[in-house]
Amino acid sequence: STAVFEAETEKAGIKVKWQRAGTEITESEKYVIKAEGNKHSLTINNVGKEDDVIYAVIAGSSKVKFELKVKEPEKSETVTPAEAAPAPAAPEPPAPPVESSQNTEVAPAGTHPEEPLDPIGLFVTRPQDGEVTVGGNITFTAKVAGESLLKKPSVKWFKGKWMDLGSKVGQHLQLHDNYDRNNKVYTFELEIIEANMTFAGGYRCEVSTKDKFDSSNFNLTVNGKMNSCQLVIFFFLAEGHEEGGEFNFSALLKKRGEAKSESQSDVDVWEILRKAPPSEYEKIAFQYGITDLRGMLKRLKRIKKEEKKSTAFLKKLDPAYQVDKGQKIKLMVEVANPDADVKWLKNGQEIQVSGRYIFEAVGNKRILTINHCSLADDAAYECVVGEEKSFTELFVKEPPILITHPLEDQMVMVGERVEFECEVSEEGATVKWEKDGIELTREETFKYRFKKDGKKQYLIINETSKEDSGHYTVKTNGGVSVAELIVQEKKLEVYQSIADLTVKARDQAVFKCEVSDENVKGIWLKNGKEVVPDERIKISHIGRIHKLTIEDVTPDDEADYSFIPQGFAYNLSAKLQFLEVKIDFVPREEPPKIHLDCLGQSPDTIVVVAGNKLRLDVPISGDPTPTVIWQKVNKVMHNPDKILQDTGKDDNGSREVRVEMHEDHCVFIIEGAEKEDEGVYRVIVKNPVGEDKADITVKVIDVPDPPEAPKISNIGEDYCTVQWQPPKYDGGQPVLGYILERKKKKSYRWMRLNFDLLKELTYEAKRMIEGVVYEMRVYAVNSIGMSRPSPASQPFMPIAPPSEPTHFTVEDVSDSTVALKWRPPERIGAGGLDGYIVEYCKDGSTEWIPALPGLTERTSALIKDLVTGDKLHFRIKAINVAGESGAAIIKEPVTVQEILQRPKIWLPRHLRQTLVKKVGETINIVIPFQGKPRPKIIWMKDGQTLDSKDVGIRNSNTDTILFIRKAELHHSGAYEVILQIETMTDKVAITIQIIDKPGPPQNIKLVDVWGFNAALEWTPPQDDGNAQILGYTVQKADKKTMEWYTVFDHYRRTNCIVSDLIMGNEYFFRIFSENLCGLSETAATTKNPAYIQKTGTTYKPPTYKEHDFSEPPKFTHPLVDRSVIAGYNTTLSCAVRGIPKPKIFWYKNKMDLSGDAKYRMFSKQGVLTLEIRKPTPFDGGCYTCKAVNECGEAEIECRLDVRVYLPTPQRG
Repeated sequence: STAVFEAETEKAGIKVKWQRAGTEITESEKYVIKAEGNKHSLTINNVGKEDDVIYAVIAGSSKVKFELKVKEPEKSETVTPAEAAPAPAAPEPPAPPVESSQNTEVAPAGTHPEEPLDPIGLFVTRPQDGEVTVGGNITFTAKVAGESLLKKPSVKWFKGKWMDLGSKVGQHLQLHDNYDRNNKVYTFELEIIEANMTFAGGYRCEVSTKDKFDSSNFNLTVNGKMNSCQLVIFFFLAEGHEEGGEFNFSALLKKRGEAKSESQSDVDVWEILRKAPPSEYEKIAFQYGITDLRGMLKRLKRIKKEEKKSTAFLKKLDPAYQVDKGQKIKLMVEVANPDADVKWLKNGQEIQVSGRYIFEAVGNKRILTINHCSLADDAAYECVVGEEKSFTELFVKEPPILITHPLEDQMVMVGERVEFECEVSEEGATVKWEKDGIELTREETFKYRFKKDGKKQYLIINETSKEDSGHYTVKTNGGVSVAELIVQEKKLEVYQSIADLTVKARDQAVFKCEVSDENVKGIWLKNGKEVVPDERIKISHIGRIHKLTIEDVTPDDEADYSFIPQGFAYNLSAKLQFLEVKIDFVPREEPPKIHLDCLGQSPDTIVVVAGNKLRLDVPISGDPTPTVIWQKVNKVMHNPDKILQDTGKDDNGSREVRVEMHEDHCVFIIEGAEKEDEGVYRVIVKNPVGEDKADITVKVIDVPDPPEAPKISNIGEDYCTVQWQPPKYDGGQPVLGYILERKKKKSYRWMRLNFDLLKELTYEAKRMIEGVVYEMRVYAVNSIGMSRPSPASQPFMPIAPPSEPTHFTVEDVSDSTVALKWRPPERIGAGGLDGYIVEYCKDGSTEWIPALPGLTERTSALIKDLVTGDKLHFRIKAINVAGESGAAIIKEPVTVQEILQRPKIWLPRHLRQTLVKKVGETINIVIPFQGKPRPKIIWMKDGQTLDSKDVGIRNSNTDTILFIRKAELHHSGAYEVILQIETMTDKVAITIQIIDKPGPPQNIKLVDVWGFNAALEWTPPQDDGNAQILGYTVQKADKKTMEWYTVFDHYRRTNCIVSDLIMGNEYFFRIFSENLCGLSETAATTKNPAYIQKTGTTYKPPTYKEHDFSEPPKFTHPLVDRSVIAGYNTTLSCAVRGIPKPKIFWYKNKMDLSGDAKYRMFSKQGVLTLEIRKPTPFDGGCYTCKAVNECGEAEIECRLDVRVYLPTPQRG
């Protein structure tokens, strides 16, 4: 089949790119790209299953993604294309909602699409990640199987970590659910309407039943609206040359036009005018097509209201506060009344005093302190004083979760259980586990288990396999830790095999072997039959050592013995020989004789393993019974040295050495043989008849000494070379090989790197993590066993040199210099970047010369002092502690010679018209240009060379700058920039206009006054501020109040008639002039007022003698003695009259109460009240109220008794 995608842009000539799976598509036989005007198309020939990916089309800064679904051909069915969602124009209610990025296929008629099953949790279908454009709609769907549920499950939708969306349902958010009785499936939907950029982020859906719980995370991406061009995409599939279907493009255009007109009508012009300054009115009227601007401004004047000032608060809460989790914060307001009571509310509920919430009152300040802030404190707060409220919102910021104890590398055998453990800085934190960069989730087999225990996080893998080898990563929002898991096939090494034994009657026989795995069990066989332990036969397993011990050996014990490890194809065999000593009749007086040859083996050397018992059995004969003497012959001096003739200790007193005498043989025993016990032992037997002697050589073999600390070399990105020397002592047996171990420096767990013994003295260790510090150690192994570990190597860090720098190019060339530039390497690595080394080589030579002394950290360089005409090759390398990177080389040689380039000025677009600035503003004009060699730059103003003392001029190789710190009117004029290289020139003109506020109008006259009207005339101002006068503002003021009111705004004429004046009042008039800079600082005011005369007969009021109403104060209602209960507010009241209004003073026991906050005094319509707050017995006494005015004074007294209330005890 052939797939055709078509796109249409709003403008023709826009370059369009097509992408496939994020990679740009180039034209070929497979992909055909066409462009005609504003229509663009992509044709994919021979569509296959590999073409089932996501495509995108890009025009300017706009990008639209779509997906091609390729289905297998069916009988009598046509392939239905998955339509790409068109780019949304404006949100419109009838338009269908933009679905999430789940691309679904249209199912054939009469069939139901199969729902994907989730065998682990409750979900049948989980919500998927979605993408929507600003203003579009999107719906997320979750389906839950209800077949096994007794009642409807509980579903909650969350945004982020804790925001429950159930409380946010409204204009932009809707929740829906329904139940399909046929399929027994619950469907839950989260619909987001008219999305904006703040809706983007992570979401979570939680489903819970009586005994089950499941959750699913998904993300919403909100893309911004397309500005440069609007894309509309549609495509069709065709088999052969027939069209399979086409998108209804005309309907989409119609909707787009409707949406555009609706969005234009939604603009609130009244709101724009209300917020705009008067100087912007005409601009707004032109932009929105307002014809009756004056009428709208008059109506706007009536609806303008000043913001009501708060009477209760001097300073309100800030709109929002932010605090880190666990810290404390103070919310503070200032109230007008220092005695006012305040209430603090959290989410509408009053806050009670507790250990976490502390209320303070300091003067006019009221402070709420919240200690140890948690996520529960992230809420809306308000402070209430009487009828007024102050609102704010507190945001609690969670600190980043750090990894306090990192993961450790592990090496296990196939089938073993692995447990990765790390510790984070906060209990119950959410972490993310990855294997080789892929996130780990619960699977059907429950292979991975995640566990939390306080601050510890665990990843558990049951029954590991070879595929589980790799790097495991745990991530938090504040850290990352990586560890390596190596899974090896089960291999067993035999460190010590069982040896043949020759034992005499009633002696002990011990078979011992040592294997590499201490957990391996095994069985012992005797002539092929399993050995059953009893009182005489013991089987033991301690660590890696397996023993078979036979006490009191009998002839029946002579057999072939074998040890077979369970699970391994090994068979360790040895033979037990029973020694039967035959004693012939010896005549009396027989000289002593040593019979070493009867042992059936060479008597020259006896080998014993260090730590085992050394037992020398020597058969002897003689009559009478001979005396036995044991000696150790010094190898150097060959002098006999007597050891022992009976039980005792060795020279150090730490080991037991004994000699046993029997009738027909003697035994020499050393418990726990050591290397010092090697040598030649001489046994001498004597009796009166004679003597005999024999020498026995004993060799003690042991595990090797530990090698010296290994040395690390050739360190790379994830590898290194380890070298070591053989041990100084090989234990008497040749070294079979070496075992290498590795660990992280801060860890305590060593991990084995090889199972097969290393024969060489070097090893290349791989699979390390770059940037992590490691240590190495080595073991030596011989036939006896494994040595102790060597000391650890010096710590080292695997690092690699960076990659070569990129985009290495020549920026400029002159007669003696070359300017180079480049970009940093794509990969820097853990070793960082120390700098760059730049080198050059003459054409035809192989010698590279450093171009700069040492390293440079910059990404550009200027190579100086070069010979004109030389052809040079340049290269650059990046350097870090690991060494040099590969070299980036400029392919062609560079000729050191100035390139002549015509001067050209690139005048910015905004300077092609007059540049208008206000007096005092800064002027900074940057004009880029090109030209080589560096051109001569000349600035002219009004035909004269510009004085550099008045302005600042800075020139560079690529631009020239004119800088004026504070613009003045004389800086206005026509400026010209001239570029000159030899005889070639280029120039541009720039016009700068500096404007200031105009002066006031001149010669204002009150021409005429008639009826309710006044006529004014004036002349334009003498100083127009270097800008056109845009109009005048006319104001009037009543002579009585002198409050000015605007009559006309932006009035363009120099005469006007002011109407609607009030009869009988006198008016002054003033006029401001206005230009682009604003209104003039001062106004022209009429000298004489305009009197609006009353019509009809003039009334002359009669004259009356003024009556004196003044009188001294007099109390019309006295104070009354009172007796009150302590703790309850009480008041004392009386009434007074007097003209003028008298001043009131209150006294207690002749003491003035004016400055005491315990008392409040009120006066209303002559009624005087003294309020006493929560009186105590101390407040009892004589209270006096005194009234004073200029005519006299009056006093009145009363007595107040305060008694303490004592409750009557109850009887019974």
